[in-house]
Amino acid sequence: MAFAFHEGERAVQARAGESAVALRNASVITDTVIAGARPFIEKQAMTAVAARAADGALWASLWFGAPGFLKSPEGRHIEVHTPAAQRDPSDPVWAQLHPEAPLGMLFIELSTRRRYRVNGHVHALQAEQMVLAIDEAYPNCPKYIQRRHLRALGEVQNLENPRISRGTELNAEGLAVLAQADTLFIASGAPAGHLDASHRGGPAGFVQALSATRLRVPDYGGNSLFNTLGNLALDPSCGLVLPDFAAGRLLHLSGRAELLWDQPDPQGLSGGTGRFWEFEVREWLLRELPTAMEWEYLDASPFLPTPVSA
Repeated sequence: MAFAFHEGERAVQARAGESAVALRNASVITDTVIAGARPFIEKQAMTAVAARAADGALWASLWFGAPGFLKSPEGRHIEVHTPAAQRDPSDPVWAQLHPEAPLGMLFIELSTRRRYRVNGHVHALQAEQMVLAIDEAYPNCPKYIQRRHLRALGEVQNLENPRISRGTELNAEGLAVLAQADTLFIASGAPAGHLDASHRGGPAGFVQALSATRLRVPDYGGNSLFNTLGNLALDPSCGLVLPDFAAGRLLHLSGRAELLWDQPDPQGLSGGTGRFWEFEVREWLLRELPTAMEWEYLDASPFLPTPVSA
């Protein structure tokens, strides 16, 4: 497969002065999962996903299962072995899936800071599994991941009466999740219809609530590909999901993002890039996960910027 960046990615790479680095790093992008990454995918208990609703809104989510629920036997497809009876009806991504629907996936192992990204479309949605046909697959750098170990994963239960709250303006509970979050995942869309699921991490509270409907997130230096920001340059629609590891909840937000360049940053919150993006909340959903989990926090990423004291 001959890979080419789209117009939005090229524009952001050029604006950041990183076009040459992006071209070198793009050599890792293929249309199959490389052999060495297939065992990595199969051992995961969590994957981030990105989907688009019929109204055009983008949503991000996290799916969980016992190791082995994700497979890529030949590298051309991803198999998600989640029976229909165990698919959470309150999850905003499962609800959008149908044959040929685009889907982005990010396989991330927080304990080792390894991650692998796959973009494609639903090949089959069956009673026992979902099969994704792969269009793009590539490893991502380990930066900004806060290490956590999943010590225990329970059985799926309480699918019929989950604790859910939702709205268009964040309430105190949602704002509290934001205030302690050090990890988020973002769904964004490319012009050809491909969807990206990507990770963002930072110190606790790195997602700043400017109001009940507007958030501000610093953009650190990364692998220079700018897949997410390139998508947003052409289509500002995106979705976020922030895990509340302690309480076993996910905060989903759908809305639009605006990339801000060359911003005053006297505290060094952006790590020297001067880039931020602001997210306008269109709709949010806070839900309790149907699977009990026990996470152990290990340590923060050594790449996190050190804020400058006022």
